[in-house]
Amino acid sequence: MTGEKRLFLDVRQSVSGVSWEHRLTERQDMIALAIAQGHGVPDIVARVLAGRGVTAEQTERFLDPTIRDLLPDPASLTDMDRAAARIAAAVMAKEKVAIFGDYDVDGAASSALLKRFLTHFSVPSEIYIPDRIFEGYGPNPDAMRELVSRGATLIVTVDCGTNSAVSIDAANEAGADVVVLDHHQVGGALPAAIAVVNPNRDDDLSVQGHLCAAVVVFL
Repeated sequence: MTGEKRLFLDVRQSVSGVSWEHRLTERQDMIALAIAQGHGVPDIVARVLAGRGVTAEQTERFLDPTIRDLLPDPASLTDMDRAAARIAAAVMAKEKVAIFGDYDVDGAASSALLKRFLTHFSVPSEIYIPDRIFEGYGPNPDAMRELVSRGATLIVTVDCGTNSAVSIDAANEAGADVVVLDHHQVGGALPAAIAVVNPNRDDDLSVQGHLCAAVVVFL
């Protein structure tokens, strides 16, 4: 074996005068061959995949990804099972659900996503977005009590609620359950909600702290 460099596609020199060196190791060459033979992809594609660390077993999912394969396991988020169970109970009983959102894009998308889900199952629901000037960010006691007075037995806060213990206590005292779906940093003790789903909780081990609220709702 000489010290001569291995060339990629046998191209000794490109138009710009650059030598195309073959950078795959012998092991990667074997993986590329397995990818090409096992999945019927061109050799050049197989080499690129192998060079990027894709194995023969991972090739199909890499080339034809699905949401199921790409998204994290919802149950890996703390309290997700409790949140899902309470929302499922509301769906089955056709309870009135209030969605308390934030006024930014993430809050609007989260609210619309949950509203569409509930509408699909003919569950009565309403979206409440607080006035940015007069109410500020997140749930406030008066708004929570108002939602309960309008018939809500479950309030789901989206993109907010993690640091709203007083407001959630007000909802509980008025007779409604609260589920929090959020992603903001925790500023103190968690509120007394049925579930607080937030990948940035100190006790959440999902390693999904980068997720926005809309993805938390989607999960």
